[in-house]
Order: sequence, then C-alpha cells, then structure tokens
Amino acid sequence: MKRARKALLRGLAGLLLLGAVLWLAEPARVLGQLRQAHPGWLLAGLLAAVASNLVSALRWRALARWLGADVGVRDACRWYFQAIGLNALLPGAVVGGDVYRAVVLRRAGQDARAAGWSVVLDRVSGLWMLCAIGGLGAAACAPALGAALRVPPAALAALALAGTLLWLALPWCLPWLLRRVGGGGAGPLRAVAGRPDFGAQLRWQVLASAAVQVLSAAALAAGALALGVRQPPAVWAFAIAPVFLMAALPVSVGGWGTREAAAVAALAPFGVAAPAAVGVGMIYGLYGIAQGALGALAFGLPGRAASD
Repeated sequence: MKRARKALLRGLAGLLLLGAVLWLAEPARVLGQLRQAHPGWLLAGLLAAVASNLVSALRWRALARWLGADVGVRDACRWYFQAIGLNALLPGAVVGGDVYRAVVLRRAGQDARAAGWSVVLDRVSGLWMLCAIGGLGAAACAPALGAALRVPPAALAALALAGTLLWLALPWCLPWLLRRVGGGGAGPLRAVAGRPDFGAQLRWQVLASAAVQVLSAAALAAGALALGVRQPPAVWAFAIAPVFLMAALPVSVGGWGTREAAAVAALAPFGVAAPAAVGVGMIYGLYGIAQGALGALAFGLPGRAASD
C-alpha cells in the first residue's frame, strides 16, 4: 500500500506541475502551437528519437555482454522499447523501465549482478555524456545565458569549458580513483575498472552515448521546428541537459510536468515564448509514448511475471 500511495502521489505531483505550467503558458496558446505543428518535422523528430533509442539498446547490450550476460540484439531491443513504454506510463520517470530491464535480463537466466550493473552503468554513461554535451552547449551559448544570469559571458564560458573537460576526464581516471577508495562497496566497480579491456569498452560507451545524445537533441530540435521554433544547434546542445535531467526525476509520470517546466526555463534566455517551449516539451513526451506503442506492436507486451 505504501508503494502504491507513493506512486499515486508522484503521478499527482507531475500532473499538478504540468497543469501549473500549462496555466502559466495559457492552454489556448499551447494548443494553438500544437495544432499548427508541421507533420514532416514531427515525423523527422520521431525517427531521430527511435534511432536514439535503438543505439541505446545496442549500447546496453554491448555493456551487458561485456559484464558476462548473454543477450541477443532482438531481445535487447525488445526489452529496451518495452521499458520506454513503462517509463511513459508509470510514475517514477526512467526508474520503472530500468528496473524492468534488469529484472527481465535476470529472469532470462543471466547473472543477477551482471543484469543489475549493466543497467546502472548504462544509465550512468548516458547521463555522463548528456551533462558533457550540455556543458559544451552552455559554453557556446554563454552570451545569451550570461545576460540572463547576469554573469560575464567570458567567465561563464570558461567555467563551463573547464567543468566539462574535468567531467569528460572522470571515467578515464576511474581505475586510479577506485584503487584509492576503501570499503567493499566499490569492489564490483574496482573489478570492472581493472579489466584489461576497460579502455576499449569505455571508448565504445563514449561513442555510443555521444550518438544517443546527438540524436536525442535532433529529435528535440525537430519537434521545435515543427512548431516554428528555430534555434542554432548550440541551443539544443545546452537545452537537452536540463530538459532530459528534469524529465528523468522520479517525481512524475513519464516526465510530464518536469520536462515542460525545464523546457520553459531552458529556452527562455533565447527568446522562446512559454507556449512554444511547453509545446516542444510535450511533443518530446509524445515521442516516448509513440515509441512505447511501436515497441509493443513490434516486440510484444511485457510478460506478466516481468511486469509484476
């Protein structure tokens, strides 16, 4: 009962936040923006989002196999897109889908530790690259962001670049850092980082995660173009970090509400009106629902045991 109550509260919180954002942006204006959406750009954004998640599924499969779990391409794609559907419909943002992936991999006869760590490290690598690209975008957008934050643009750009470079270097320093960390909690990570092929796997994760985030930014930008919102690529490189991070918080259903609020805040310094920004966030959310539906049609629904 406590778990169900928490899920209900999260769902209500997300809906209330979405309602507040829509009210501030004026629902009639948001609806007007959505009605004029260009079908071609909407389709392009959906295709980019699907491509992003296909690469994500292959990245997760490569990581799982590296950790010792034997999973095929079809199963990885099937479970990944089923998880997207769960993320879009269940409270807890990406948490529900991540747990589902770990459970089905374990119930397919794979090692429980490999199943769990594959999902954790896959999510961490995606968030790591998301923040790195967001930092580079912030440096490129320093004039507009500096004016909005009342910070000297040069100082903001220097800070963003320095922080991003340190952030990008962190995984490469992981073996050295873990050798100096005591305690048994770091044991699994220390074993992974000490493998001879750690560098090769890390390079694959970097390339795959970069492709995922570039395609995700393209999907967000295409959804914006469908509404007539035109911004340079650097703006979308910056915007994906706050928009996607807020959508991933486990305080709403499918990121609804938090994603739209972040889109308004992230795009305001570039002159994007609130109704258009809310529309951009909602279109990206609809991409997730569409992919969950497509995944169910193409790969089947989650089994009863895994859903439980």
